[in-house]
Formats: sequence, C-alpha cells, structure tokens
Amino acid sequence: MEYLTGKEICEKWGITPRMVNYHCSAGRIEGAVKKGNLWLIPAAAKKPDDKRYKKRNIVSSLQEDKNER
Repeated sequence: MEYLTGKEICEKWGITPRMVNYHCSAGRIEGAVKKGNLWLIPAAAKKPDDKRYKKRNIVSSLQEDKNER
C-alpha cells in the first residue's frame, strides 16, 4: 500500500495541514497511521466530509428558488 504524508494530502485535497491532522487524530481517515510526529495516509483514502457545513439537496434548493420568485 502506498502512503502519502500529511503535507502531500493537504495539497491533494486543498485543505490545511491542521485539518489533515485533525481528521487523522479524530479517526476520520481510514488507514491513517502515525509514525513519530508524522501522519502516513493511504494514497487511495477519501477526503472526509467537512462537518462544519450542511450538504444541501440540489433538487430541493432549486425548488425553493422557484418558489421564492
């Protein structure tokens, strides 16, 4: 299995290194392993959802826009 560092993952996913560390320590990235002070993350790992934002249903948001007009 190929692993990437936290810095490589943050560039790949477009998030800060702090968020990568947070996701790893919270157990949100499956297969992440800590070696010393370095997180090793599988290259095929998926980016976890950002829990700060609610996902909107596109269909329902389009219907709401039509109703407001």
